[in-house]
Amino acid sequence: MVVGYCSAAFAQGDNADLGGNKETSRSGFTGAGAGGSGTTAAKAGGADGLGNPILGGERHPLYRLRPSDVVEISFTVAPEFNQTLTVQPDGYVMLKDAGMVEVQGLKLDEFSIAVEKAYRGYLHDPQVAVALKEFERPYFIVGGEVGKPGKYELRSDVTVAEAVEIAGGLTQQAKHSQVVLFRRVNDDLVEARLLNLKKMLKANGLKEDAHLRPGDMVFVPQNSISKVARYLTKPSLSMYLSPTQF
Repeated sequence: MVVGYCSAAFAQGDNADLGGNKETSRSGFTGAGAGGSGTTAAKAGGADGLGNPILGGERHPLYRLRPSDVVEISFTVAPEFNQTLTVQPDGYVMLKDAGMVEVQGLKLDEFSIAVEKAYRGYLHDPQVAVALKEFERPYFIVGGEVGKPGKYELRSDVTVAEAVEIAGGLTQQAKHSQVVLFRRVNDDLVEARLLNLKKMLKANGLKEDAHLRPGDMVFVPQNSISKVARYLTKPSLSMYLSPTQF
């Protein structure tokens, strides 16, 4: 069943222009999210630090606020408005006396501007300093034929081979000549790369081993995969990983 699903998904991926632009075929294996400004939230930045300009990415994306992040706001001349806020699941925060402001997807400097704008009706010259107190830790996901599939914190430089070992190593059914590395390009699109882990380990060619970036997903199949589409929509990843893992 896995082989059938994979073949169908990959064949469909080749026929569809998932990026909405034929130029995507010339992009490198990188990803980032679209930028934004003002009080309206932009899409979250990509997991990859390089970015893909063709797909609307940034070369060095800064952290963007997400639900459950905790931010601290300090006013230089009005300390009575100082507050610590948690980004709600809907992407909003409730500012003291200023009401709701949508902040999901904003960078810290954009968030600061949004807060200053919200308080202009209360303060003559609001000067705001913001600090990120709590945030989602960088992570990677390993699924398929490994001993302990799941989500792991990315605390240091980790390669695909190391990620597989962290996840309990390969099972006897693992097809480690066709390990797939998925990297998020944006909220809807994922880029796939096929790695021959068996060949790399046998030839001690670990220089070819890909280094993980926050949010990367590694899948070790049980059977041969005939073809891998370069770009996949995020829902199609449910064939490889549990939807609760990403």
